[in-house]
Amino acid sequence: MTDLGPESTFRGLPLTAEQDAEVRHYIKVQMQHHLPWDTPELRAMLRDMMRPPEVIDEDADVEEDEARASAERARASVDDVIEPDEASEEWHAAIDSEHMKHPRD
Repeated sequence: MTDLGPESTFRGLPLTAEQDAEVRHYIKVQMQHHLPWDTPELRAMLRDMMRPPEVIDEDADVEEDEARASAERARASVDDVIEPDEASEEWHAAIDSEHMKHPRD
């Protein structure tokens, strides 16, 4: 495998071998069709290649939903008429109770 570095990749960009090949292929095809190769499409392709991929953490979404559901169940079990300090204590007790009823795996 060829070791690519800034001196050998397209415009010295830190591209992987696959990305560099894709850019060079795009330019080759454009030139074969007698079209300009320095296009907005090429710039967009390079911009996408330089941007790190987004990491999607699905577990965090599930945990957030579970925490929200526990908080809502706890809030529903607390009487709105009681004093704020007492309500806070009741709410924390209800949260603890919800965690005992629905433990995490």
